[in-house]
Amino acid sequence: MRLGVDDTDAPGGGCTTFVLTELVALGRSEGLDVLGEPRLVRLNPNVPWKTRGNAALSVELGHGVGPYRRLGVVGKRPIRGFHRGRPPTSEERDRFRVAAWELVQRLSERADGTDPALVVADRRLPESLYERAVGGVVDPADVAKALVAAGAWWRTAGSDRGLVGAAAAAAWPGRRRTWELIAYRAPGTTGPRRVEERSVRAAAEREPSLFLCHDPATRRLLVAPHTACPILFGLRATRPEGALRARPWIRSEAVDRWLLFRTNQGTGDHIRFGARAAVTPYVPSRIRGLVEADPTTLRGGHVALTLRTDRELVECRAFEPTKVLPAVARGLRTGDAVELWGGTGSDATFRIEGVRILRLAPRSVPARAPRCGKCGRRTKSLGASRGYRCPTCHRRWPPESVRPTTAPALFGRGTYHPTPSARRHLAPLGPE
Repeated sequence: MRLGVDDTDAPGGGCTTFVLTELVALGRSEGLDVLGEPRLVRLNPNVPWKTRGNAALSVELGHGVGPYRRLGVVGKRPIRGFHRGRPPTSEERDRFRVAAWELVQRLSERADGTDPALVVADRRLPESLYERAVGGVVDPADVAKALVAAGAWWRTAGSDRGLVGAAAAAAWPGRRRTWELIAYRAPGTTGPRRVEERSVRAAAEREPSLFLCHDPATRRLLVAPHTACPILFGLRATRPEGALRARPWIRSEAVDRWLLFRTNQGTGDHIRFGARAAVTPYVPSRIRGLVEADPTTLRGGHVALTLRTDRELVECRAFEPTKVLPAVARGLRTGDAVELWGGTGSDATFRIEGVRILRLAPRSVPARAPRCGKCGRRTKSLGASRGYRCPTCHRRWPPESVRPTTAPALFGRGTYHPTPSARRHLAPLGPE
């Protein structure tokens, strides 16, 4: 039995990952085990109605059989993830999904306008539900039709917008994946989070699979959120063992519970790499082309450039908070061949999330009069096409003695990402 849940959190509080831990605890009380790993699935970051973290959650529950792995602690009891298991009976399923929906509604920040949704499916949902939600704009009515065809059960409150994420999380195949271990504060704890930065840096150095723990450029700690939610810290890793191993190394205030999630963070799934896509509002895309004119630095340090693709001229922006990207964009010149990935909002401006320089056009610096080898002084021009003469010894040079010289590019061929604190959750970790 696969569950998907979304849209329980709001800017003022709540957390869908916390709701998932409560659903896991509810399942345990009903005699159901976690099969595999709970899943944290980030969705299209460009849609205007995204939730605070823009993540939906999923978990598969049943009766575990055989080997298992410890995935966390909730309610002071261990959570185990079984490699395989038996599905619940129809009576267990019906009883659980009713109780689960009551729990989701109770924990949702309804006063802040959330639109919670819960999906329960007995068989795997179509992968297209995930692909469309992570890389496009989806009509909830289309999702409802797909759920009917799949024989799934669902409930929503408010609008049906949360149904898109809940179904996408339950449909995510999980092939391209990373992991995040999330630790939560004790109930009722408020105020600044107490997470020792030095212990986080030491853990990142000791465990190479951890990523995006801190930003050396901005000296910002990235494992602890700054929002009104129950999360204390999250350790992202390319291997589950790395996150599990590093958890005890983090020194912090009391941890009430923790759980390991399989995620699509760092996968670049929202961008269809290798496809030359036309720029469409709210749809992440990758575009390739030539820089139409030298970029312009705008007020605030943002950089504007125009890219000529095989389809259109695209106005692009590299924003100052990304640090690296405006510096790279500022160093581009007319005729440079680049790939950009990112997306647009309600306007046509393409917001750059990453840059790959494919080919650099020749660069030159303005020609200067030759220097006299005898006197060491710079020669003077005698006029158009008349050459140059040393003002001291009067030695002469012909006009062709002066040629433009090649200047090195500020940034060479390669892939460039934002500074860590400005990276989106889904942004690819390395060169694509």
